[in-house]
Amino acid sequence: MSLLNNSDGHITEEEYLQGELLTDIRHEYIDGQIYAMAGASTKHNLISKNVLFGLEQSLRKQNSPCDVFSSDMKVKIRDKITNYFYPDVMLVCEKNTDNDYFQNSPLIIFEVISDTTRKTDLVTKKLYYFNLPSLQEYVVIEQDIYQVIVFRKDEGWKSSFYFPGDEIKFDSINITLSVEDMYYHVHNSEISS
Repeated sequence: MSLLNNSDGHITEEEYLQGELLTDIRHEYIDGQIYAMAGASTKHNLISKNVLFGLEQSLRKQNSPCDVFSSDMKVKIRDKITNYFYPDVMLVCEKNTDNDYFQNSPLIIFEVISDTTRKTDLVTKKLYYFNLPSLQEYVVIEQDIYQVIVFRKDEGWKSSFYFPGDEIKFDSINITLSVEDMYYHVHNSEISS
């Protein structure tokens, strides 16, 4: 099955889900159209791994029933139309039992951004993510500079900025991660010079 958009540029949700099972390339499904996901840089992978590791360690210490998913797990967002995204890291406490290939109730979503993904992550995805009833915190981590932005639902989705030396408390799950731990082994010119 091809994941190419139909002549009118759209495919159905069912075609998208079936196609994702048959392809090695991940695609996001936005407003009936699919978009191939580009490969990630070393920095991007290190940051995602560090966040995943930090969250997983904390959840185990708490003996929490919550799980952390990497960028291979989709999030389903049902608004006027259903959309699917692949967040870099997603923390879920209320797991979807209807389908093994997507979650629909994340508590926290993390996206690692670069110059090429900034607009999508800070505009398009942010607007869709904010409509998820379960979402409490949306975290945007810059890969090329040491900066983390956290949007919290209980603060009206106002942005808070964090830098090296800061610790970030995720109240929705009672976990704290340091900015340094998120950037472990990531070398950026702003610090190196």
